[in-house]
Amino acid sequence: MFETLFINWSMNPEIFSLGPLSVRWYGLLFISGFILGWYIFKWFFKREGIPETLLDPLLYTLLIGTIVGARLGHCLFYQPDYYLGSWQGFWEIFMPWKGGLASHGGTIALFIAMWWFARHYGRKNDFDFLWILDHLCIAVCFAGAFIRLGNLCNSEIYGDVTTLPWGFIFELRGETEPKHPTQLYEALSYAILGVVLLLLYRYRAAKMYRGTFIGVFFIVLFGMRFLIEFIKEPQVGFEENMVLNMGQLLSIPFILIGVGMLIYAFIKKQPVLAVHPEKPKAKPTHYAKSLTR
Repeated sequence: MFETLFINWSMNPEIFSLGPLSVRWYGLLFISGFILGWYIFKWFFKREGIPETLLDPLLYTLLIGTIVGARLGHCLFYQPDYYLGSWQGFWEIFMPWKGGLASHGGTIALFIAMWWFARHYGRKNDFDFLWILDHLCIAVCFAGAFIRLGNLCNSEIYGDVTTLPWGFIFELRGETEPKHPTQLYEALSYAILGVVLLLLYRYRAAKMYRGTFIGVFFIVLFGMRFLIEFIKEPQVGFEENMVLNMGQLLSIPFILIGVGMLIYAFIKKQPVLAVHPEKPKAKPTHYAKSLTR
C-alpha cells in the first residue's frame, strides 16, 4: 500500500553546460557550504573581536585543505590499487571532477590546514588551534549537509533496499528497487547538530570550555556516520566481505578523539571565547605632563 509513496529519483546532476564546461548541482552546493561558513565565521569574529581581514585567508585555506584532503582520502583509503597501480590512475588523483571525495580525508586535511592557520595568524590575534576547531566544527556541520545534498543530486552514496515509504529509486544508476536515501539521513543529522552547536555558542559559550564543541562534534557526527554506514551499499568491492566497512573503521578514531577532547576541555577549563589581554596604557610624556600643570 506504500508503493506509490516511493520516490523515482532521476534528477540531472548538471544545471547547464557550455561546451566542455558544465555546472553541476554538487559543485554549487559544495561552494554554497563554504560561503555560508564564511558568514558564520564573520559573526564569530565580530562577536569575539577577531579581525575580519582574516576571513578571506581562512576561506582559501579551508577550500584547499578540504578538496586536497578529501580527494587524497578517497584515492588512498578506498581505491589505492587503482590510483597507485598505474600512471593513468596516478594522474587521475589530480582530477577531482572525475568523482571521489572522502569526508574522513577532508577532516584530516582540515586539521593540518587549521593548525597552520592558527600558528600563522593566531598568536598575534589571541586565538589558538583549539579555538579554531571549536568554531570551525559548527560551520562544517552545515557545509557537510550541503555536500550530502550534492551527493543526492548525483544519485550516489545511497543505502540498501528498503520497504519504507520514503525510499528512493535511483533511476540514473539503473536501480529498480527503492533504496535508503542515506544522503538525506546524513544531511539532516549534520544540520541538526549544526543548529544545536550554534545555539549553544549563542547562549552558553561564555560558560563552556574550549574543546567542548569539537569534542561533541566528533562524537555525534562520526557516531551518526558509523550507524548510517550499516544501511549503505558498499562503495568499493573489498567492503562486501567486511564486518565493518571503511567508513566505519575510519569513524572510530574520530569518535575516540572526540572523547579525548571533552576530557581535555574539562581538565584545562579554558574559555571557549577568545580572550584579549588588556594592553598597557602608554605613560604620559614629559611634554604632556607639563600641559596639565
